[in-house]
Amino acid sequence: MTPTSAPASLGLAPTGFPAEAGCPLRDFRQPRVDLNDKTILVTGGTGSFGKHLVQMIAQEFKPAKLIIFSRDELKQYEMAQRFSQSDLPYIRYFIGDVRDERRLCQAMRGVDIVIHAAALKHVTIAEYNPFECIKTNVMGAENVVRAAIDAGVKHVCALSTDKAANPINLYGASKLASDKIFTAAHAMAGQEGPTFSVVRYGNVVGSRGSVAPFFRKLVAEGATELPITDPRMTRFWITLTQAVNFVLSSMELSKGGEIFVPKIPAMSTVDMARTIAPSLPHKIIGIRPGEKLHETMVPIDDAHSTLELDDRYVILPSHDNWRYAAYLADGAQKVADGFSYASDSNPEMLDARGLQTLLNETYVT
Repeated sequence: MTPTSAPASLGLAPTGFPAEAGCPLRDFRQPRVDLNDKTILVTGGTGSFGKHLVQMIAQEFKPAKLIIFSRDELKQYEMAQRFSQSDLPYIRYFIGDVRDERRLCQAMRGVDIVIHAAALKHVTIAEYNPFECIKTNVMGAENVVRAAIDAGVKHVCALSTDKAANPINLYGASKLASDKIFTAAHAMAGQEGPTFSVVRYGNVVGSRGSVAPFFRKLVAEGATELPITDPRMTRFWITLTQAVNFVLSSMELSKGGEIFVPKIPAMSTVDMARTIAPSLPHKIIGIRPGEKLHETMVPIDDAHSTLELDDRYVILPSHDNWRYAAYLADGAQKVADGFSYASDSNPEMLDARGLQTLLNETYVT
């Protein structure tokens, strides 16, 4: 890998965390997939993840082409103002929808790597618009798989969510279906087809719609109280930099068909509110439709096919033993019977200092 310098006009942020974070905050930088001279397509590329991915690629790699595939022309126009072809000559903007398999096939011609980030992600909106959620999150996943196989893509990595494990809402159920589609796709593709993998992580601290910037916005606007859905609620937390690093390292690790889960801290919503605004009282507003008290990333029923690495868990296809043996040979460990990885029982809980470290990171939004 040959690091490249990004144009100063992009205002790129440094990556990594200070040592005194107060809680383990892994950077997930190793191992590192080499994106130099590769053609990469990112579905849903105008979202928070896609923008941060472009930022980090500009810092470290020189791809042959980086295609931003999304359906919103305004978001593409706005993103092109920040990441222009004059600064990044390899970047391309491609209007399209993952619901349209034919358009995906056109976009994937000559592509080496697909990172599938497109999804309808708002829990409550999905509850009231179920057909639209299914069209994008499930049928769109199938279209990405078929187009990638037809185009001869080398690797497809799909972004998932903690809500896909033991789902109780439509969004989580649709992402579980998506996860199943991508993990099964590796077998469907055959030996000459793409390698498919999934990454599943928790709430992104600096992304649009996250509770942390919402609380900060309320404080800046002079709010006299902060709304709390339930004082018992806990969530996993990850930064955009960690999320991008985790995708890049998981692609390098992947043997095909895995779901990769990062070891990241959890925190209660109440503790987050107290850290952001220690003096403000809380107003309990109740759980919204489809919302959980706690999130799970590795359900107990997947323990038999889950292995542990230093910084992540790997859920393997239960029907394929060769990957299990290969990971064990590489130093992975079996998890205990009855193991689960949930936000309320996570041994690594985020404290005030750790949260402040995450909040101080510079994000692209």
